[in-house]
Amino acid sequence: MPRDRAALGTFLRSRRDRLTPSQAGIEAFPGARRVPGLRREELAVLAGLSPDYYSRLEQGRQANISTEVLDALARALRLDEVEHAHLRDLAAPTTRHRAATPHTLQRPDPGLLRLMNTLDHVPVLLLGHRAEILARNALLAEVLGRPLEPGTSLVRFMFLDPVARERIVNWADFASATVATMRREIARRPYDNRLTALVEELRTSDSDVARWWDDHAVRDYTSMTKRLQHPAAGPMSFNIEFVCAPHEPDQRLIVYTTEPDSSTARVLPLLASWTAAPVRQQGTQTS
Repeated sequence: MPRDRAALGTFLRSRRDRLTPSQAGIEAFPGARRVPGLRREELAVLAGLSPDYYSRLEQGRQANISTEVLDALARALRLDEVEHAHLRDLAAPTTRHRAATPHTLQRPDPGLLRLMNTLDHVPVLLLGHRAEILARNALLAEVLGRPLEPGTSLVRFMFLDPVARERIVNWADFASATVATMRREIARRPYDNRLTALVEELRTSDSDVARWWDDHAVRDYTSMTKRLQHPAAGPMSFNIEFVCAPHEPDQRLIVYTTEPDSSTARVLPLLASWTAAPVRQQGTQTS
């Protein structure tokens, strides 16, 4: 089975397993149940498909899938907007996906760098599409407790560096969201071998990653609250916001915002005075 079709079938099974007949608004079909959620036949009826056609979808034996069928499945499975988009990516024709081009350079977007330079009073970093750091300011490194030089993998820091678990109080919230975001990225880029290798490395080395990956949750980058415990500044709380340039969708500026007059906002100028260093940025990066 092609890789993308295998992922499609697995995702469909995981979503119907979490939805019971009563939650879907139907009477359970008679007979002994061997699945925690909907049966294939029940989902097929909900989506207006024949059981045989749906079985071919889940088994990866259906080459072309119409938008109408995908929309019907999304409604039947009660997928949210991100899950619906993920379903469409998994079902996209193989020809739609462009193979990775390892010699293409990813450079920090000049406009996002200029914006970063105006935000030196809060922690900021610029991420590439594999969550590799393209640029960051000195305050970001001070708050997270690592240099995080350009070229560093923010994902590897999150899961392989013990400092991440020590400093990020709500580490599990951020870590599970990171895994769900990586699953979304792989669906967008199924032939990005470096991204796939990174996920396999983390699944092998970290039981939390393996467990969250098997949940099949997906999400896009979204605002979250990050709570930190800084060894000198004490408890800190940030609202994490993402900024994208319309012409550079593969780069995201991540800004650690604070509530006005909060204890975090009051302590940041002190931390900034310790780190009077210029923005560090990555000149080139392979895709």
